[in-house]
Amino acid sequence: MSVPIRIILVDDHLVVRSGLRRLLEQSDDLEVIAEADSGEQAYQIFGEHLPDVLVMDMSMPGMGGLEAVRRILARYPAARIVIFSMHENATFATQALTAGARGYVAKSGAADDLVRGIREVNAGRSYLSASIAQKIALQSLSGEEDPIKRLSAREFEVFRLLAEGGAIEVIADTLNISQKTVANYQTMLKQKLGINSPVELVRLAIRYGVIQG
Repeated sequence: MSVPIRIILVDDHLVVRSGLRRLLEQSDDLEVIAEADSGEQAYQIFGEHLPDVLVMDMSMPGMGGLEAVRRILARYPAARIVIFSMHENATFATQALTAGARGYVAKSGAADDLVRGIREVNAGRSYLSASIAQKIALQSLSGEEDPIKRLSAREFEVFRLLAEGGAIEVIADTLNISQKTVANYQTMLKQKLGINSPVELVRLAIRYGVIQG
């Protein structure tokens, strides 16, 4: 009998994690070895367990999933990460893959979608939910340039937190960087995205599905 794929689950909702654990452990080749409820905790326990695959939500309080992906890969370049997200849009998926995640699965998809994603990523391949892959393809075909694609993972996290109304000192604390660095990112974002005010920043975030309007 083959050795099961060892998985860490990261989601800030206990009910979601419990449901996922039950779903995944129905398959003989999958084993959940640990759980975390935040990006910070995911980063902390990754090194303790060194799982085959990390399954993580993208939107969590504090350090988001994207920043956690960035930090984990900076320390463990071989980490295989699947983002399991309620955000079914091309912008989030593109950012996750750019940051280094190997898979992006929509929470609204079929139950076996995540199982398939974990197996593919564990085998060294990439995986996208069909609905997400279609949206990325359509966005490319439409020729509409998504300015948010130009942002690095760190810039995107600052953008998201600013759009959610986060104060500079709170963002600095969340991302473990100085307030001056956050202010510099804010200036850089205005230049990169061609925006002049917080209201324009929020409008842009809503337009591309980064926050809910």
